[in-house]
Formats: sequence, C-alpha cells, structure tokens
Amino acid sequence: MLKKLDSLRKMALFTHLTDATLRQLAEVAIQRKYAPEEIILFEGDPCEAACWVVSGVVRIYRLSPEGREQVLVQLGEGQSFNTVPPLRPEGINRASARTLTDTVLYLVQKEDYLRLVRTCPDLAYAVLENFAERLEHLTRLVENLALHSVRGRLARFLLDQAEDQGEITRGWTQDEIAAHLGTVRDMVGRALRSFIDGGLVRKERNRLVLIDREGLENEAKF
Repeated sequence: MLKKLDSLRKMALFTHLTDATLRQLAEVAIQRKYAPEEIILFEGDPCEAACWVVSGVVRIYRLSPEGREQVLVQLGEGQSFNTVPPLRPEGINRASARTLTDTVLYLVQKEDYLRLVRTCPDLAYAVLENFAERLEHLTRLVENLALHSVRGRLARFLLDQAEDQGEITRGWTQDEIAAHLGTVRDMVGRALRSFIDGGLVRKERNRLVLIDREGLENEAKF
C-alpha cells in the first residue's frame, strides 16, 4: 500500500491531490505487468478501466479501414490514458493501446473511477486539466494532418526528435515515422531522401543527423 501511494504521488496528474484522495485511489488501483508489443485494449471494445503508466512506454493509436496505423500519442511514466471513455454514455474505448517496452500499469476499474471522480473534487479537477492538455494535443495533431504536407510534418518530426547536437539517437523505422505522421512508408522515404539530397539531413550508422535546422524549420511551415 505504501509503495503504491508513493508511486501515485509521483504522477503528474496526482501532484495536487489530498492524502485522503490518494489513499482512495491506492485502495482500488490494480497493478498489471505487460511484455513489449502486448495489446492493452482495443478500439471499439467496452471500456473497463482508466489506466496510468507506472513504468514503460505505451502507444495509443487508431487503425484505418485498410489497417494503416495512426499514432495519437506515446505515453511514459506518470501519464494516463482511457480516462475519457468511462465518462461517456456509450462507454467504449476510442483508441487502441499497446506496449512498446516492458510496462507496468495501474488500472482503476470504470465503476471505481466514476465514483472517485464524483466524490473527490480534487481528482475531478485534475482530470479536467488532463482533458484540456489532451484536447490541445489532438487539436495540433488535426492541424498538422489537415494543413501541412508530408514534407512539413516530417521536418517537424525530425526537429522534435533531435537532441542538442542534432543527432536522432533512436533508430526510427520509416514505418514507425509514417504511423506518427499519418501517411505511408513510401511518402516518408521520398521526403527523407529529398532532405538528404538537399543537405538538410545526413545518415550515419542507420541514424539521422540534422545538418540544416533552419532549412528544416522552413520546410516545417508548409
């Protein structure tokens, strides 16, 4: 119980909760462990629980009718998902979730979650703040998909992933990048080749290094 309380206190969403609310959460939170690439929940299934990431990385995504994946967000330690469906009358999962690494979650069953939101004003306010952050994120995602080209979205993605020295240390595959950008692998490949040929990016040992940040910033505007 004490370990669970300490873990909950470290989560951004619960920073300002009272000890009484945290204890109630700890009493109902169920710990689950997952292996890498394990499905946590499927889009369209009945919602059973709200979820918090204790450790690991979780990808939230939706699939097109053709089976193409659109990544909505990747979540790490202290972040939450599936906190909206329990509050909706239809109560179904609006996206799928799977692990990318060994992952530990706290799950709060739908009935317990609804009871706590209704009876703990500090938790209700924290959930509302989280909703606002998610809305801003999804608004930016829609804007990027609707108003920016694949080249522009790829440029922004590379800028966001690069470290201070310009190196992208994670070895992203073109399929993974396409899933984040809402496009297909071939489009990513052509745009990336164009950036390399244009001297904006170079490839080193299967990793990318940004050479011309200003040029990529200009590309990201379109």
